[in-house]
Amino acid sequence: MPRTTVAQAVVTWLANQHVERDGHRQRFFEGVFGIFGHGIVAGMGEALEAAQDSVRYYQTRNEQAMVHTAAAFAKQSRRLRTFACTTSIGPGATNLVTGAANATVNRLPVLLLPGDRFATRRVKPVLQQLERPEAGDLSVNDALRPVSRYFDRIERPEMLIDALPAAMRVLTSPAETGAVTLALPQDVQAEAWDWPEELLAPRTWVIARPRPDASLLARAAERIAASQRPMIVAGGGVIYSDAGAALDAFARRFGIPVAETQSGKGALPWDHPFQVGALGSAGGTAANSIARDADLVIREHPGPRHDRSQHLAVVTPERTDHRERSRAASTIFPMICGKVSPYAGFWRSLRIRSMPAVMLPHWSLPPT
Repeated sequence: MPRTTVAQAVVTWLANQHVERDGHRQRFFEGVFGIFGHGIVAGMGEALEAAQDSVRYYQTRNEQAMVHTAAAFAKQSRRLRTFACTTSIGPGATNLVTGAANATVNRLPVLLLPGDRFATRRVKPVLQQLERPEAGDLSVNDALRPVSRYFDRIERPEMLIDALPAAMRVLTSPAETGAVTLALPQDVQAEAWDWPEELLAPRTWVIARPRPDASLLARAAERIAASQRPMIVAGGGVIYSDAGAALDAFARRFGIPVAETQSGKGALPWDHPFQVGALGSAGGTAANSIARDADLVIREHPGPRHDRSQHLAVVTPERTDHRERSRAASTIFPMICGKVSPYAGFWRSLRIRSMPAVMLPHWSLPPT
């Protein structure tokens, strides 16, 4: 059993986490962003200095900016890679909050490793420590709880045995991912422990692509084939699952216009003949006009926040205003699979159903 400090164990663990999708394996953590200050120098600072050959450290100038950068990198990497972010106690940690909220709202994986108060409380108060008379276990890192998909404070070395796999489970879950916070008290960072070899050994997390249910897929195909003016609303799931080519082929074959959400921008090229732009209050005239007249809207539907299943919603709009139409979902087809992973397979599977490969009525083919 290797004996290292808590901080050294965390850095070793970062270097050994990999993900695999469609047979392609790659390292999950590209490196660590950080600004050193009180609470992490003797722990995470020493560990990162000693592990320069395996984990690259990037000095940043603003804590909020480094979380935004990590989230942007994760989005560009289809959520298959990200960065960890480490900060000092106090303002360094509170500066993470906005970036963490952005990552969680947009389901982008980011690992936050802020320093924390002394777990033993032998030194109290420390510089910039939050003092609350009614709660001795409170620190500024608790501000990260509501904006993190997973939060833990490592007050004993052995807590890592549970916390590290739990953190990675959330980070690699297409349905649950977001900001993950592991608060590291400064004295615990420097404590040594005999770690199980399995904890720090290389591990690969497989991002599966569950297949949609055949009967529900058939029902979706029937509804689409029977429609007169269908449209597709493409969200981030199309991008994250690399389903753009499959959506392109589907839209071209059946002549269905495709609108996009904010996170779905780029699902189809801007000059694609069936790309009609953004939808909604921040959208454009083309997409909103088509949505107003559509008799069927195909969109991704994440389902309840606590539900890991992914759904395809087939919506029959009412001839009322857009707020009423948005509530007019007549059928929800659960695909019983992780969010976004199956989209490429869905469009390919739907394409082979018995739908005529002709332009559907009442929509005019855009000029090419």
